[in-house]
Amino acid sequence: MSSTGKLIEYLDGGKFLCAYVTGGQAKRLRLINQNGREMNLPASRVVHFSLKNHTVELPREELARQLQETAETRTGLMEKIDLQEIWELTSDENTDTFQPIFLAELSFGEDADDDIVAAFLRTVFMDRLFFKYKENRVIAHSAEQVEQLRNQRRKEAEVQALIQNGAGFLQSLRNGAKNVDLTTENAQECLQIIRDFYLFAGDAKHADIARKILKSAGLNRPHDPFHLLVKAGLWDRNENIPLLRQEIPVSFPLLGIQQAEMLLQQGTDKLFQDPARKDFTHLATMTIDGPSTLDFDDALSVEKEDENFLVGIHISDVAHYVRPEDPLFMEALRRGTSIYFPEGQIPMLPRHLSQGICSLIQGETRATLSFMILLSPSAEVLRVRIYPSIIKVARRLTYDEADTMIQSDPELAILNELRMKLRNKRLDNGALLLPFPDVNIHIHDGSKVHVNLADTDTASRTLVSEMMILANTEAARYVADRMAPGLFRSQKPPRKRVVHGIDNDLFLNSKQRKMLSRGELLVAAKPHSGLGVAQYTTITSPIRRLLDLVMQHQIHSVVRREEHTFTEEMCKDFCSVIGRTLAAANGVRQQRHRYWLLKYLEARQNIPLPALVLDSGAKRTYLLLTDILLNIDLPTPGQNRPEPGSTVTVKVTRVDALDNLLRFEW
Repeated sequence: MSSTGKLIEYLDGGKFLCAYVTGGQAKRLRLINQNGREMNLPASRVVHFSLKNHTVELPREELARQLQETAETRTGLMEKIDLQEIWELTSDENTDTFQPIFLAELSFGEDADDDIVAAFLRTVFMDRLFFKYKENRVIAHSAEQVEQLRNQRRKEAEVQALIQNGAGFLQSLRNGAKNVDLTTENAQECLQIIRDFYLFAGDAKHADIARKILKSAGLNRPHDPFHLLVKAGLWDRNENIPLLRQEIPVSFPLLGIQQAEMLLQQGTDKLFQDPARKDFTHLATMTIDGPSTLDFDDALSVEKEDENFLVGIHISDVAHYVRPEDPLFMEALRRGTSIYFPEGQIPMLPRHLSQGICSLIQGETRATLSFMILLSPSAEVLRVRIYPSIIKVARRLTYDEADTMIQSDPELAILNELRMKLRNKRLDNGALLLPFPDVNIHIHDGSKVHVNLADTDTASRTLVSEMMILANTEAARYVADRMAPGLFRSQKPPRKRVVHGIDNDLFLNSKQRKMLSRGELLVAAKPHSGLGVAQYTTITSPIRRLLDLVMQHQIHSVVRREEHTFTEEMCKDFCSVIGRTLAAANGVRQQRHRYWLLKYLEARQNIPLPALVLDSGAKRTYLLLTDILLNIDLPTPGQNRPEPGSTVTVKVTRVDALDNLLRFEW
């Protein structure tokens, strides 16, 4: 049957258009529409065919005029149609599927001509709340569907209002308007949406809404949300963005705080009632730390025993206070470690503990886990005893103070002699020391950055580190020898060795570091090549590391001859948790460290800076800025390629800490 002469309606860009069929095939029609345009249209796109045939052998202008009149008539008829009323009437029918003409006649109460049917279908398409059109039929929605659609429309309207109001709010905020109210629900929601979008981009919950708000407000630059949040007072101008992106908790839950306060109130008197806990308060224990240290987790003592030396390495007994399943232990599981930034720290445990009852403060009675290790004059380990204990620190020394006293103070002198012998033993076993200066970043007035390097290979620092390595090594041996489940650190030999013995050469140490094998955390004790020991764990920093706290619990259970606190399966789970949390924490710490170094360089653009050439390839040269120990790379110059190990000068041409942008030139 030919469609020529039919008046049809079709949708184009969401708008209904009338047209006459002037020819074509069954699946494709040739038309002239109400705009006077001739075109071909797939028959499947037609919404309504007229029953009546029309004369199409008229001038194009006349046909277009007729179609325009028809379109206006049908638009006028739409105003008389109440879809809700018709929908309610259909609820009495035994079906939900209807012929369009039936519903059109029901709506107008009279026989429906082409205009009435087309007007009804237009209304169905314009308001899809009650009906939908499918394959020449009109389907009535159920009451549940109507309610769902109403809720959806309500939400869409709320979103549109949020976008419109949010865009206006952000524009006012950007322009510094005085009457901007940041406390309204709309303002708070808008700021939260753009905050999440800045941090998580397309993964943000309301990423699409955020894009629309920002676009409507004319805020198209990548860091516009950051600057607005700073302007709103929600973020600092040097906000730690990597920390926020990792969603690492910075405050403690109420249950954790309550537990910490309760522990603080307990005091230390009950420690002496534990028959398994040794009273070492008579020992002349000392702490050696930095001048600004507040969380002291280790102390040392030494006594002569015949020709040998009894070294006491006393570690804060955090396990006594933080038990598995405690809120604080659960929080330590979430964090994995304390994180230190130039501007502050995020502790693994609340300061009530880390700087209070668990900190080995001079003159205060404290619970400890003591490693009493008998060393021969040549630093051979003759005996190891591990005790839950009580100490009272007699002396608090800084590294600088200890360095000045290390020859004259009898106890320090003995520990220093043992330190050198222990170190040489590890070197003989293949240890790689690779000392690198500490990069100390100091922030003044919120943004002024000062950087200095500090030697990490001083006598006092290596004295403490050797004693901690000794305790950690013996802890690993103690657990492994008793076949108890545990967590052990290991490292395979380096891929290539370029450093032998003690070497402070920055170039060689940098080169060797790149050839080190990756460290592993295992549930079986294996050698640690970098430290030159047969087995290794860490138990000396339970205030700031989950691994150390877990191992402290395990050692307690072995020492007290109790059932092991953690099974091997639990230890495997800890390996996974610790690996994940440490990766996140180290990533945040490294990014923040780099941010402040870039802030430091922002004030030093075009100033010559010394750099050590680490490697020089055909295309890129890799360097180390020796003033701040920052790795950079530059295109290798066409002539006079720099020699690895040589020192050159470079200058910053462009730097933006927020954008992590850093460019140099020779």
